[in-house]
Amino acid sequence: MSTAPNLKALILAAGRGERMRPLTDTCPKPLLPVHGQPMIEWHLSALARAGVREVVINTAWLEDQFPATLGDGRRWGLTIHYSMEGRDHGGALETAGGIAKALPLLGECFWLVSGDIVAPGFDFSAELAQRFAQGPDDAHLWLVPNPDFHPRGDFALDGAGRVSRPPEGQPRPLTYANLALVRARLVDGIAPGTHAPLGPRLFAAAAAGRLGGSLLAGPWQNVGTPAQLAALQR
Repeated sequence: MSTAPNLKALILAAGRGERMRPLTDTCPKPLLPVHGQPMIEWHLSALARAGVREVVINTAWLEDQFPATLGDGRRWGLTIHYSMEGRDHGGALETAGGIAKALPLLGECFWLVSGDIVAPGFDFSAELAQRFAQGPDDAHLWLVPNPDFHPRGDFALDGAGRVSRPPEGQPRPLTYANLALVRARLVDGIAPGTHAPLGPRLFAAAAAGRLGGSLLAGPWQNVGTPAQLAALQR
């Protein structure tokens, strides 16, 4: 393990998971089990292995189940803080809104990962985190070739690791994998409690030349439907 200090992390776990119904009628999507443990616990274990010590989890749908299931994080050697959008705002604030609410718990730079993806080989590298923190970018994204459920893609990536958003009608061969390093200014101007998506902020950062990226190596799944979850279990 690296001796460099690692950043804090935000795990996004507030969504309703409509496409996963009926499973998510009684259980938040990130708490659904994958190979014997809730999806979100795979992230918590990986973050702890990489030297992350503080994790923020944003919640809304059935949010009381998160602290009941995960506790304060000590079993992973972590401190978990909860940013409770349901309690404070009546529901989920979307991705950028959720980040903006959680910022007081996070600091200037932090890891960002969605609680409903599975990327078992991903390394939340402290060296990469520190390199990002010392650089100029608003975010560094991990990208995957466009999956079947998102054939039009989001971005392109050049040989220098710069991410662009090609105009409509031009190829966008890569999709954001919902794993990133983020600088707080990416959500500048979003007041806590505001509903706001992250996509437009990422597109603006790409247009300004302040978005870096890497291809994600290893297996990755965005678990969107009960059929996908069943296939992953197999």
